[in-house]
Amino acid sequence: METKKYLNLIDDELNKMPDFVKEYNFGTTHSLATSYQYLTEIRRFFNWLRQEGISDAKDNQHVTTETLANLHRNDIMLYINYLGHVKNKQGNLSSPTTINRSINALRSLFKFLTITADNINGQPYFERNVMLKIDSLNNTETLNYRAHVLESHMYTGKLKYQFLDFIENDYQNICNKHALPSFKINKERDMAIIALILGTGIRVSECAGVDLSDINFKKATLDVTRKGGQKDSVPIAEWTLSYITAYKKIRRQSYSATKNTNAFFLTRWHNKTRRITASAIEKMVSKYSAAFGHPLTPHKLRHTLASELYGVTKDQVLVAQQLGQKGTTATDLYTHVDQKKQRAALNKIANADQNMATNEKDIKNKIQP
Repeated sequence: METKKYLNLIDDELNKMPDFVKEYNFGTTHSLATSYQYLTEIRRFFNWLRQEGISDAKDNQHVTTETLANLHRNDIMLYINYLGHVKNKQGNLSSPTTINRSINALRSLFKFLTITADNINGQPYFERNVMLKIDSLNNTETLNYRAHVLESHMYTGKLKYQFLDFIENDYQNICNKHALPSFKINKERDMAIIALILGTGIRVSECAGVDLSDINFKKATLDVTRKGGQKDSVPIAEWTLSYITAYKKIRRQSYSATKNTNAFFLTRWHNKTRRITASAIEKMVSKYSAAFGHPLTPHKLRHTLASELYGVTKDQVLVAQQLGQKGTTATDLYTHVDQKKQRAALNKIANADQNMATNEKDIKNKIQP
């Protein structure tokens, strides 16, 4: 369902784009969600080019590569300035993160047009890549500040077990009576999903995509299809296996699954057995965590695993491997989440200063007649 939704959205965007954008999208290895987001950013950029008269195309489908080839750095900077003054549907100005997504989408497109494409007698569309002159916006928040905010939205330590215990034993007492039958059917599944994310650090889309054959219960490993369709295999924390096993036992009966039902996490919709979607997992986690009193998203469950894993290993490479990241840049934040070392160092300085002051006082007393 989720895949079909994104494929339809992507098709809608591509139908209003020039052929070179269709070629670009065909050659990318982005996830469907990222491909769709990038196409919406390209659409917004083309709209702006026509609005400002930089392109005289009657619609986005007729924007030419010649227009893009002749853009200057100042043109892109004006567009970035424009993005900084545009409000979203909630009435808020675009954040640096949102603007950087636009920049990344254009970088990806221009890289294709100037390097990857070879449709013009084996040559790219043009050579001059204006996006090489554009830097991403700096995030005004320091790693320490972001880590502090992140830490307050994670379920580290005993809190994750208390959260699962709340779902198992207490949620039914506050659940809407109309939703109670559905909760009782889905309780084991929902707890297994939360435990699996907490026990592996997989993305919500990766969790929705898990098949029954992907889980090796004996070896406690999970085969994962990462962004771009890359295959990966990660260990599963042993404490989570009981939740996953409990769900597996009721999976076939509760969701009318057959031997040919590949998807592991299932739902029933209009009397049909279907794979649960990423958006359904998002809503489910939001519902339970809000009732628990600590609202969060599945992505924060992923952060929880990453933070705790780094806290034990102090190994960014290992954390990056567990999360399915190609480098350690994205894991820098987790080195700042636990600020105990920082406080200990500050206290050590204070203690050293105090000891020095005491020693100086003792020396002074000794030399005084």
